[in-house]
Amino acid sequence: MSQEDDDKARARFFAINAIRVSGVALVVIGLLVNEGVIDLPKMVAYVFIPLGLFDTFVMPQVLARRWRTPPE
Repeated sequence: MSQEDDDKARARFFAINAIRVSGVALVVIGLLVNEGVIDLPKMVAYVFIPLGLFDTFVMPQVLARRWRTPPE
């Protein structure tokens, strides 16, 4: 594996994990809004929670599949 391939793999790993962490943050913010800790309309919570779950569980798999090395 060349240095360029290693750098690309490292960047993709961090991108996938950044998306996963941002999804968890959206879920937490949505839960805080739903409980009234953050003063925003409840509709924000109803948008943030599913979007955060999607970012946490679906998007990393989509990106990993898209960036998978093709069989040789």
